[in-house]
Amino acid sequence: MFKSINKVIKVLIYSDFVLNSAWGFVAPIFALFVVKNITGGDVAKGAEVAGFAALFYWVAKSLLQIPLSKGFDKRTGERDDYWFMFFGLFITGLAPFGFLICSLPWHIYLFQLLHAAGMAMFVPSWNAVFTRHMDTKKAAYEWGMDSTLLGLGIGITGAIGGLIAALIGFEVIFILAGTLTIVSAFILLFIHKKILPRDRLLPKLPFIRGRQF
Repeated sequence: MFKSINKVIKVLIYSDFVLNSAWGFVAPIFALFVVKNITGGDVAKGAEVAGFAALFYWVAKSLLQIPLSKGFDKRTGERDDYWFMFFGLFITGLAPFGFLICSLPWHIYLFQLLHAAGMAMFVPSWNAVFTRHMDTKKAAYEWGMDSTLLGLGIGITGAIGGLIAALIGFEVIFILAGTLTIVSAFILLFIHKKILPRDRLLPKLPFIRGRQF
């Protein structure tokens, strides 16, 4: 399945798979966690906090991506993209551990902002490196592989996360999510030597829409 894909693309897909599997654990239980641990069982208040948590994440991530993306495009080479990918994932991995110590709504919002900052660093840079290194004759296949594994990972860990939360508790979910996110960052070290240096010009590629999450 991966034999015809170059190493950089393989590693990016593996890292993306681990990242999204990690957050697949969190997705189905996050609102329940807020209701139980933040709002003391108040469902209406919990729904409000969960909604604002999503607002803080998506607005912050969306606004931060613009200046970061422009900065990436102004530089030749892709070392900056690579390190933003790495440290973006590392920062993202801290957010689930932060949820473990949350007791008030503003704590959740704070760690959602941290999550947003990490993903704003990661997503544009991941898209840029992936697009540069893909085989343009296999573009649909390589994007399809990433999307397929992403979906499988989220689906499987979502089910497992629900079971773990029911049987053990929320703490294990956040520890797993944070640990796997950081693991996804270290997976990127396998392509460190293949990242184009600043003194090499990058090829001009046609626009290809990348992943958004």
